[in-house]
Amino acid sequence: MSDYVQVSTATETEEQAIALAGGAVQKRLAAGAQIAAVKSVFWHLGEYGTGEEWQIVLKTTAERYPELETYLLEAHPWDNPEVCAVPITLGAERCKEWIRDSVTGRQG
Repeated sequence: MSDYVQVSTATETEEQAIALAGGAVQKRLAAGAQIAAVKSVFWHLGEYGTGEEWQIVLKTTAERYPELETYLLEAHPWDNPEVCAVPITLGAERCKEWIRDSVTGRQG
Protein backbone atom coordinates (compact mmCIF):
# COMPACT_ATOMS: atom_id res chain seq x y z
CA MET A 1 0.00 0.00 0.00
CA SER A 2 1.15 3.53 -0.74
CA ASP A 3 2.01 5.86 2.11
CA TYR A 4 0.43 8.79 0.22
CA VAL A 5 -3.00 9.34 -1.31
CA GLN A 6 -4.75 11.88 -3.51
CA VAL A 7 -8.32 12.50 -2.38
CA SER A 8 -11.07 14.08 -4.45
CA THR A 9 -14.52 15.49 -3.83
CA ALA A 10 -16.64 18.22 -5.38
CA THR A 11 -18.99 21.00 -4.30
CA GLU A 12 -21.68 23.09 -5.93
CA THR A 13 -19.91 26.45 -5.54
CA GLU A 14 -16.37 27.77 -5.57
CA GLU A 15 -16.89 29.29 -2.12
CA GLN A 16 -17.91 25.90 -0.69
CA ALA A 17 -14.84 24.29 -2.26
CA ILE A 18 -12.48 26.90 -0.82
CA ALA A 19 -14.02 26.59 2.64
CA LEU A 20 -13.90 22.78 2.60
CA ALA A 21 -10.33 22.63 1.29
CA GLY A 22 -9.20 25.41 3.61
CA GLY A 23 -10.52 23.61 6.66
CA ALA A 24 -8.76 20.39 5.69
CA VAL A 25 -5.43 22.14 5.16
CA GLN A 26 -5.71 24.30 8.30
CA LYS A 27 -6.41 21.17 10.38
CA ARG A 28 -3.35 19.52 8.77
CA LEU A 29 -5.51 16.72 7.38
CA ALA A 30 -4.12 17.54 3.92
CA ALA A 31 -0.89 19.16 2.79
CA GLY A 32 -2.62 21.16 0.09
CA ALA A 33 -5.52 21.24 -2.32
CA GLN A 34 -6.29 22.33 -5.84
CA ILE A 35 -9.73 23.53 -6.87
CA ALA A 36 -11.03 23.59 -10.43
CA ALA A 37 -14.36 24.06 -12.17
CA VAL A 38 -15.41 20.85 -13.92
CA LYS A 39 -18.32 19.68 -16.05
CA SER A 40 -19.95 16.62 -14.54
CA VAL A 41 -22.15 13.89 -15.98
CA PHE A 42 -23.77 11.69 -13.34
CA TRP A 43 -26.61 9.67 -11.88
CA HIS A 44 -28.12 11.20 -8.73
CA LEU A 45 -31.22 9.98 -6.89
CA GLY A 46 -32.10 7.82 -9.88
CA GLU A 47 -31.90 10.67 -12.37
CA TYR A 48 -29.35 11.39 -15.09
CA GLY A 49 -27.82 14.84 -14.87
CA THR A 50 -25.11 17.19 -16.00
CA GLY A 51 -23.76 20.33 -14.46
CA GLU A 52 -20.81 22.33 -13.26
CA GLU A 53 -19.11 21.43 -10.00
CA TRP A 54 -15.99 22.57 -8.19
CA GLN A 55 -13.57 19.67 -7.85
CA ILE A 56 -11.20 19.56 -4.90
CA VAL A 57 -8.07 17.41 -5.06
CA LEU A 58 -6.19 17.03 -1.77
CA LYS A 59 -2.89 15.31 -0.93
CA THR A 60 -2.38 13.51 2.38
CA THR A 61 -0.81 10.44 3.93
CA ALA A 62 -2.58 7.09 4.11
CA GLU A 63 -2.34 7.41 7.89
CA ARG A 64 -4.26 10.73 7.91
CA TYR A 65 -6.83 9.64 5.31
CA PRO A 66 -9.45 8.35 7.80
CA GLU A 67 -9.48 11.71 9.61
CA LEU A 68 -9.65 13.61 6.32
CA GLU A 69 -12.54 11.44 5.14
CA THR A 70 -14.42 12.02 8.41
CA TYR A 71 -13.88 15.78 8.12
CA LEU A 72 -15.01 15.89 4.49
CA LEU A 73 -18.15 13.87 5.17
CA GLU A 74 -19.07 15.97 8.24
CA ALA A 75 -18.21 19.41 6.82
CA HIS A 76 -19.45 18.86 3.26
CA PRO A 77 -22.66 20.72 2.31
CA TRP A 78 -24.05 17.63 0.52
CA ASP A 79 -25.69 14.72 2.35
CA ASN A 80 -23.81 12.04 0.40
CA PRO A 81 -20.72 13.54 -1.26
CA GLU A 82 -18.30 11.59 -3.37
CA VAL A 83 -15.05 11.15 -1.45
CA CYS A 84 -12.49 8.96 -3.24
CA ALA A 85 -8.82 8.30 -2.64
CA VAL A 86 -6.23 6.86 -4.98
CA PRO A 87 -2.71 5.86 -3.97
CA ILE A 88 0.21 7.98 -5.06
CA THR A 89 2.48 5.17 -6.20
CA LEU A 90 5.20 7.35 -7.64
CA GLY A 91 6.22 10.91 -6.83
CA ALA A 92 9.20 13.15 -6.28
CA GLU A 93 10.74 12.51 -2.87
CA ARG A 94 10.62 16.22 -1.99
CA CYS A 95 6.91 16.29 -2.79
CA LYS A 96 6.23 13.26 -0.61
CA GLU A 97 8.30 14.82 2.20
CA TRP A 98 6.23 18.02 1.88
CA ILE A 99 3.00 16.02 2.20
CA ARG A 100 4.28 14.12 5.24
CA ASP A 101 5.78 17.16 6.95
CA SER A 102 2.70 19.29 6.31
CA VAL A 103 0.20 16.85 7.83
CA THR A 104 2.43 16.04 10.79
CA GLY A 105 3.27 19.67 11.56
CA ARG A 106 7.01 19.19 11.06
CA GLN A 107 7.16 22.35 8.95
CA GLY A 108 5.84 25.90 9.38
